[in-house]
Amino acid sequence: VTQNSCYFLVEPSDIYSEHESGSKDALDFRHHNYKEMRKLMKSVTEECPDITRIYTIGKSYMGLKLYVMEISDNPGKHELGEPEFRYVAGMHGNEALGRELVLNLMQYMCKEYKRGNQRIVRLVTETRIHLLPSMNPDGYEEAYGSELAGWAEGRYSFEGIDLNHNFPDLNNIMWDAQEKAADQSKVAPETRAVISWMQDVPFVLSANLHGGELVVTYPFDCTRDWAPQEDTPTADNAYFRWLASVYASTHLVMANPDRRICHYEDFQSHNNIINGGAWHTVPGSMNDFSYLHTNCFEVTVELSCDKFPHVSELPIEWENNKESLLVYMEQVHRGIKGVVRDKLTKKGIADAIIKVEDHDHDIRSAADGDYWRLLNPGEYKVIVWAVGYFPIIQEMLVDFAKRRLSPLIPALRWRLLSE
Repeated sequence: VTQNSCYFLVEPSDIYSEHESGSKDALDFRHHNYKEMRKLMKSVTEECPDITRIYTIGKSYMGLKLYVMEISDNPGKHELGEPEFRYVAGMHGNEALGRELVLNLMQYMCKEYKRGNQRIVRLVTETRIHLLPSMNPDGYEEAYGSELAGWAEGRYSFEGIDLNHNFPDLNNIMWDAQEKAADQSKVAPETRAVISWMQDVPFVLSANLHGGELVVTYPFDCTRDWAPQEDTPTADNAYFRWLASVYASTHLVMANPDRRICHYEDFQSHNNIINGGAWHTVPGSMNDFSYLHTNCFEVTVELSCDKFPHVSELPIEWENNKESLLVYMEQVHRGIKGVVRDKLTKKGIADAIIKVEDHDHDIRSAADGDYWRLLNPGEYKVIVWAVGYFPIIQEMLVDFAKRRLSPLIPALRWRLLSE
């Protein structure tokens, strides 16, 4: 049996028996087509105009705008030292749950911020959050209303492109050190829009929301020589495993040892997390591109067995995922952050390289010199350098309990300002 040829239908009552009451949150629990999605997003901005903003990053092949909701205490502006976070849903148009959860999250954060929920207030004031509910609106419009239809309808873009394989394959360029085009196939306008978005915003952490299974996968998704199943870790494997575990361990169904599996493969033996390459190779994935091309760490969350759950199941699915969605966002503050400045002018230095010893993955400072390096708690030796400056070495202590960075050695020719 090949990986993609055998699925089992699971009765909703087998999974959700613990949560038959649904949700106590007063949210708009239904499937939203393109016009309804746009209307709902507008209603959120009208309810919370001080912390929300809608913008677009481009258009689909059929001309539908790719709408993003920004949630921040200063929408429309990158604030120095404030990390940028994103959720992307609807890459496959027929995997509808992620779309609805992102729309739920917008409503929930607006309402809870107004209520004075301190956890939400802290997230909004300390993080710039970007929510893209539908990366593939053309596919969703085809799949809309197909709760009882097949698994493939609306999966691809209008051009028949699987956006999950459509990002430049940087992995094999890195591994093979060959001169070959990064673009292995036609790049869809939706993919180009997301790449441009990644380049415009200094994202630190992201998750790509899918459906059809209950598991969280982490990079690398592409294996060497495209082997079908082979564990292919990044230099930040420990942190990626932490990220995946944070979501899976707080998801009400993934964390339930008595649940029925969706697929023939039992992810419970992996605690519902797995390296992407160890599951199946995905050359050109957004996760790998994000990690290799930008400073942003990203995982894929397979949210539910049912790709297009019935509308009656949406309140239960929100409860299953609510805590996971929130706690995952909070991980953007785990690690070191600061500002690289010129010691004389005090101006921020863009594109400074921040290297952590024994971690073969460097990041760069943003346009104003601020940087964020996701790390688990511990002591680290950090080297910072840029063209025209002497490098400095600084030992840093990541104390997650206090959510701050403690420098142990002062800076030399540069001044690093950190929490």
